[in-house]
Amino acid sequence: MTHAIRVHRYGGPEVLQSEEVEVGDPGPGQVRIRQTAVGLNYIDIYVRTGLYPQPSLPFVPGQEGAGVVTAVGDGVRDLKVGKRVAYAGPIGAYAEERLIAADRVVKLPNGIEDRVAACIMLKGMTAQYLLRRTYKVGPGTTLLFHAAAGGLGLIACQWAASLGATVIGTVGSAGKALIARAHGCAHVINYREEDFVTMVKALTDGKGVDVVYDSIGKDTFPGSLDCLKPLGLWVSFGQASGPVPDFKINLLSQKGSLFATRPSLGNYTATRKDLVETANDLFDVVGSGKVKVAVNQTYPLADAAKAHQDLEARHTTGSTLLLP
Repeated sequence: MTHAIRVHRYGGPEVLQSEEVEVGDPGPGQVRIRQTAVGLNYIDIYVRTGLYPQPSLPFVPGQEGAGVVTAVGDGVRDLKVGKRVAYAGPIGAYAEERLIAADRVVKLPNGIEDRVAACIMLKGMTAQYLLRRTYKVGPGTTLLFHAAAGGLGLIACQWAASLGATVIGTVGSAGKALIARAHGCAHVINYREEDFVTMVKALTDGKGVDVVYDSIGKDTFPGSLDCLKPLGLWVSFGQASGPVPDFKINLLSQKGSLFATRPSLGNYTATRKDLVETANDLFDVVGSGKVKVAVNQTYPLADAAKAHQDLEARHTTGSTLLLP
């Protein structure tokens, strides 16, 4: 038996219940992991509330973690007991031990600690595809990144700056502005005190930015579109403030023949090859020191409800870990 957090009904943080569960032996193609750290992400809230419904109840939430392989199932060739691994994607992370498909985990290099790995797999691989594939960021790119002081924002803004981009970030407080500025943002807009569309236009001499990365949703629409130069790209990859309202596609034409996409990590890492390449690119940039990871909050796994409360209240900065 092992301890895990389970959800028996959708709802607020109070539905996160600490319970004993049976893990069992790995089946064919699976490994069992003793987890040393679990990442907290905003998508966990979407899952907990039922915005992203699960196939059945109860379930163990969480999509990111790191630990040590304790058993391997039939057919697993490239992972052995004792190997340090990490993953992002398959739900079930809020547990001391778990089973997972072996082709969804990656080996950790010596230079990446478990706690760092547990908070960069989902956020860091998301940053990788956003900056390297969804839009190829490089010298000359000017971009707007909403929630720049969040866990993903701090990784992505540092990474974008290291690629030569000019990064404009939005944040919700003066304290978060200081953090964002220290992590790659050339310009920071406090959206509680300034209109971000007006500020972006001023910072770009009226031209707008090449790409907007928007995980906020309702509150930043259609303002994000108004920040783009003609033919610019709006990347909507989250909805922390609620879903983007329905809109007529002609709006993209009216605002400058804009492009729009709604990407997901699952699609960008669907094949084993893409998963490994994405993770290795992330490990390289973190290992080189170009991207520094800030684990600013840790909670015991049993206090997952409190961690969710703080995340929803926007009381957190950087990355947050749950420790089994």
